Formats: sequence, structure tokens, C-alpha cells
Amino acid sequence: MSRADKAEEIFRKGYNCSQAVFAAFADVVGMDEETALKIASPFGAGIGKLREVCGAVSGMTMVAGMMQGYNDPKDFDQKAEVYRIVHAMAEEFRQRQDGILCRELLGLKPGEDAQEPQVRTEEYYHVRPCLRAVRDAADIAEKYLLK
Repeated sequence: MSRADKAEEIFRKGYNCSQAVFAAFADVVGMDEETALKIASPFGAGIGKLREVCGAVSGMTMVAGMMQGYNDPKDFDQKAEVYRIVHAMAEEFRQRQDGILCRELLGLKPGEDAQEPQVRTEEYYHVRPCLRAVRDAADIAEKYLLK
């Protein structure tokens, strides 16, 4: 099963976009799924429903941090490397989705909000870009981080 398939499976259970992407990599980053779901939980809906950076992008970025991040503040080379990876992944996501901001992906104006919660029907998955964003973010993270 691809990471995109795993992320979709998690998202379809009702978890948010960030949770779906980050938890799809829990085994790779040495974390149990429950912990991954908790850590990623506030990043959904563009960080706590602020509609800023897409939660799928946040989840993808957290995976990058776990796999390529640094823990020595003087390790400037690793800091530059993780930022390079994040920029490349975000750019590929931007190309696939036409943006990285939740509100833009949903067609909302700043300060405007989509009605929530919504029942996740098949129509929901076809109308909203979230499932595609989750799949793309997981696919991109797999491409860049699990070479």
C-alpha cells in the first residue's frame, strides 16, 4: 500500500488532513499511530481552522522534520537541508494543487470560513479538494523522503 493510499484510508475514517498525512508515516518515523494522530490534530483545516497553510502540507512538513530535521541549533547544514526539502515539497504541492493555503484551495476569502463540520459523503470527497490534497502530500513526502 502506498503512503497516499494509507493517508486516504486514515482521512476517510474522519481524521483531518494533517493527521492523515502524518499518521501515514508513523511507522517510518518510529511513532505509534495514536501519538502521530494527537500531534497532528491541531494542524487540520489550515492550522486549527484558521485556513492558513493546508493541513496536508503541515503533515508532510512534520514528516520531513522527523526524518530530516535537526536537533542541534548549530547544525546549519542540516537546517539548510531540511528547509531545502520542505521548499521543494511545498513547490511540488503548489504545482499540483495551485496553492498551499487552505482557504485558497477551498476558494475562500481571508476571514471567510467553510461550514463545518460536514458529513463526509462521497459527494464531499468529490467536491472538496481535501482528499486529493492528502493523497498528493503523502505521495510527495514518499517521493522526497523515502527514496
